[in-house]
Amino acid sequence: MSVHQSAIRWQRNPHEADVSTYSRNHQVILNGGQQLNVSASAEFKGDSSCADPEQMLVSAVSSCHMLFFLAIADFQGYQVESYYDDPVGHLERNDRKGMEVTRIVLSPRITFGGDNMPNQDAISRIHAGAHRNCFIRNSITAEVTVNHL
Repeated sequence: MSVHQSAIRWQRNPHEADVSTYSRNHQVILNGGQQLNVSASAEFKGDSSCADPEQMLVSAVSSCHMLFFLAIADFQGYQVESYYDDPVGHLERNDRKGMEVTRIVLSPRITFGGDNMPNQDAISRIHAGAHRNCFIRNSITAEVTVNHL
C-alpha cells in the first residue's frame, strides 16, 4: 500500500573515548529532510547525546499507537487536546542467547476537551483499537502494554 524510506550515513571516525575502536555516530535522513544524530546506546560504545535505534523503535511504537488513538477518538466524536507519553523499552537476553527489545510499556496521559467526554471504558476501548491496529506494533515481536489509568 505504501513505501517508507530513509537514508543512513556513516563514515569512519575515531571513537572519542576509546581509540581502539570506531565511532558509532551516524545520521538518519528522513523524507522531510530532517537529520537525526544516531549512535549505539552508551552501553555499546555509543554516544549518549544521540538517539539510539532502540529509542527510535520505542518511539515509533508510541507514535503509531498515538496516531491510531487520535484517529479512533476523532471518529467517535471525542476531542483530544493533548497526548503525552514516556514509553520505555526493555532490551534483554532472549532464548537464543542474543539481545532483543522484549517489552515496550506505553504510559499515555491524555486530555480531552469539548462537550463529548469519554468515560474510562470508552478510553480503554480506544486504546484497545489503537493497540490492535498499530502497524509498528503488528510488525514486532516485543510485548507492548499500555498503562493508561
